Amino acid sequence: MKAFVLERYGKKRALRSTDMPTPELRDDEVLVEVHAAGVNLLDAKIRGGEFKLILPYQLPLVLGHDVAGVVVQVGRRVQHFRPGDEVYARPDDFRIGTFAEFVAVKEASLAPKPKGLTMAEAASIPLVGLTAWQALVEKAKLKKGQKVFIQAGSGGVGTFAIQLARHLGATVATTTSTANAEWVKSLGADVVIDYKTQDFEEVLRDYDVVLNSQDGKTLEKSLRVLKRGGKLISISGPPDPAFGSDIGASGFVTLVMRLLSSGVRRKARGRSIDYSFLFMTANGSQLREITRLIEAGAIRPVIDRVFPFDSTNEALAYVEAGRAKGKVVIQVK
Repeated sequence: MKAFVLERYGKKRALRSTDMPTPELRDDEVLVEVHAAGVNLLDAKIRGGEFKLILPYQLPLVLGHDVAGVVVQVGRRVQHFRPGDEVYARPDDFRIGTFAEFVAVKEASLAPKPKGLTMAEAASIPLVGLTAWQALVEKAKLKKGQKVFIQAGSGGVGTFAIQLARHLGATVATTTSTANAEWVKSLGADVVIDYKTQDFEEVLRDYDVVLNSQDGKTLEKSLRVLKRGGKLISISGPPDPAFGSDIGASGFVTLVMRLLSSGVRRKARGRSIDYSFLFMTANGSQLREITRLIEAGAIRPVIDRVFPFDSTNEALAYVEAGRAKGKVVIQVK
């Protein structure tokens, strides 16, 4: 099969287009012919070596964390999928590889593709949808009437999280540029802050939840807009010891996480705020819940650009530049 392969870690290092063996199928996996693959900043960060401690991948590696496609083969223990089924997924860590013509996905991480969506639209959903779900539903337990601050509202996670928070009945604040203000309001944002001219810390007060996706300075400021008992959930770090325990990290790696997050955890405790780091995980049952919301019209996919498969490196560079409104997708088939 044709695939785009990372041969050595390095920022902005090009992936090489090459022929690779089709993935070997395990008993609990489904082989998916990739029709479209979402592109995420996570792919660029793994390429640059930023997650080597957390995700010690062996190279060469096929990147890609979102897939929509058609089942072509199933493992012996697979019960709910058959060849010909249209599906979508965020493959598990250490089984990623959607920048290719085929990918093997655990049955438990797979879901039927939402009706009415194109393959490109479906491929834009899994990683950002599961990130928003695990942050707002699982960790924050966001409720009707609460206030949530979702940073970078025009990005991939932001566009989905705003819609999910609105569906849950929360008041939603976000940051974006003036040019995108009305657009993020149309997604469900109630309070829109122009990050170029306004300081969110001077606008927001007594929020229940913050979903942080920015740098350390923004993380610290986020503590000050939360009320006592609020929750600060960060998808951009620093990882905390609880995350190290969840992934079964070594004692050394867990110690590194403890040291990296000690400052924000200490400041959070001083304000009676719960800090947690989220590195989303594959989950087919949660994806089915997301499918129901999409099919009910509560959430719609937001795509900035679709690149042809041969332009995978250009798609990755476009995402890394940080200017995409919503998701970027590669059309493989």
